[in-house]
Amino acid sequence: MVKTQDTTSTVPKKHDLGGFARLRFVRIRLEQLSEISVFGFGLTPSLHRFTAGTPLNQKTPVPPDTNIVEIRNVSKHYADGDVKALDDVSLQIAKGELVSIVGPSGCGKSTLLNMIGILDRPTSGQVYFEGHRVDPSMNLDRLRSEKIGFVFQSFHLVPNLTAIENVQLPMMPGKLPPSARVARAKALLDSVGLSDRLNHRPAQLSNGQRQRVAICRALANAPSLVLADEPTGALDSQGGRAIMDILETVCRDSTATLVVVTHDKALADRSDRQIRLCDGKIVSD
Repeated sequence: MVKTQDTTSTVPKKHDLGGFARLRFVRIRLEQLSEISVFGFGLTPSLHRFTAGTPLNQKTPVPPDTNIVEIRNVSKHYADGDVKALDDVSLQIAKGELVSIVGPSGCGKSTLLNMIGILDRPTSGQVYFEGHRVDPSMNLDRLRSEKIGFVFQSFHLVPNLTAIENVQLPMMPGKLPPSARVARAKALLDSVGLSDRLNHRPAQLSNGQRQRVAICRALANAPSLVLADEPTGALDSQGGRAIMDILETVCRDSTATLVVVTHDKALADRSDRQIRLCDGKIVSD
């Protein structure tokens, strides 16, 4: 991400979306860059609405015992097959689980997270989300946007938007009116202790505060799955523990599934389950 210097000398004193046009421009620009699809998530329970030719108002209940994600014999190869990032990986992740993915650098952790988050296609094998096979005929951008939330090590906040505007960003294409979006974003920021930072831009926040804003953005549309790639990597140990406290609490309270890639053993030990990778294979689960 290109860093931009914030030359604003004063902090805006309102967060009533008077700058709605500016938010809309940013959303359109992000869509052009194909980045908006990883910023939001879901309001409806069925994947059928993402299938080509299916009415968007059709809803098919998902059985309560269905795994939220299933990976079946997935391999991912690069460089004409010479590099095997994933090699015949199979796993199931249940709804409401807190799962950590661990292993040495280069073992395939981030590639596996991308498969779980439907950000990448496998060379072979199948991915299932909420009991349905992920298929190219689905509107995958919309599926990611509405069902999956992403938290990144480097935050990826929009530098010229305030905290409350960044949190509203994934809600822009949704059904909520502006006043409800503001209320939702404010409530999320209040819940992570940032009620006094609503109108601060990223450059005016600490790393820990930026990550909390990023978590709120990921939770903006109440996702069923939250994926975090080294969410504490840019923080000190105390800040990292605080971020994990927040992630764990909000996901358990909302029954969302949380999958975390980490090198931090203490963080991994907090999860319900640890998946260890080595050379693209699951060696323990």
